[in-house]
Amino acid sequence: MARHFFALWPDAAAAAALAALARELAEQSGGKPVPREKIHLTLAFLGEIDPEAVERARGVAGAIRATAFEVRLDRTGSFRGARVGWAGCESPAPGLIDLAAQLGQALKDAGFVLEERPFAPHVTLARRIRSAVARTPIAPIPWRASALALVRSEAGRYETIGSWETR
Repeated sequence: MARHFFALWPDAAAAAALAALARELAEQSGGKPVPREKIHLTLAFLGEIDPEAVERARGVAGAIRATAFEVRLDRTGSFRGARVGWAGCESPAPGLIDLAAQLGQALKDAGFVLEERPFAPHVTLARRIRSAVARTPIAPIPWRASALALVRSEAGRYETIGSWETR
């Protein structure tokens, strides 16, 4: 069964900048860069779900009311034990926090079981790193988040199977 998640895709300029940063982080940390076409910001991970649950997730997304906002990635780091390097937000936009909270609550109300850890907005850029990436400020990489995407992941391929515009 395929895995599913809700995400924000960066625009072309941000994706290019993040892909370059991914190569740098991977080289510095001894990891593998995330390919440009897979770079995204996860809002909610659903895991392996059946077709009925996919339809419920679509219904949840269709009911979300969010305004467009700017994602502004301005630091790098890594998660202890996870062996991934990331770019994140020192001060996430209120719209990003609101969208993640709305989506998370609506998914729980619809019967989905989500991770209980606090939302830490980030974009994974390097996997299987051998050394930690220090939390370091970087030149901001911004993009306007104008759509929420439902993504299917199977055999290493990502496919957007639903997209909902913000207002």
